[in-house]
Amino acid sequence: MSETVKNIVRSFYETDLIHITEVFSKYLHPEIELYWNSSFGFNKKDFKDIINMFNEMSSSFDSLRCEISHLIAENQTVTVRYTYFVRTIERPDKEEAVAHVITIWELKDNKLYRGYQISQQGDHTSENMMSFMSK
Repeated sequence: MSETVKNIVRSFYETDLIHITEVFSKYLHPEIELYWNSSFGFNKKDFKDIINMFNEMSSSFDSLRCEISHLIAENQTVTVRYTYFVRTIERPDKEEAVAHVITIWELKDNKLYRGYQISQQGDHTSENMMSFMSK
């Protein structure tokens, strides 16, 4: 069972979420709640908020890529640690780490249902980036 929920979460993060937003209904539970603590403060997002966020990102970023360093599952709960890399519309030739994130997901009906997320702005130092490499 744990492998299945891990695959659901991995597949979600490996999807091109800024260009293929119709997949949100495949991965996100209609009653999803994301509790997000970031360097900008706390906010809570629902299904519509999450879609709007990725739609806004699509107007700034040429590409968004997620690199997962850790993926741990227990029953219907999955913890994922990852870095988002982007290419901006202004500089499509340069990819940068924009955010480092850890999210704990509770799944319901094989969809992401309740998330607890902590993020910070991307840190490009080599020691930091090496800490996100899969071992």
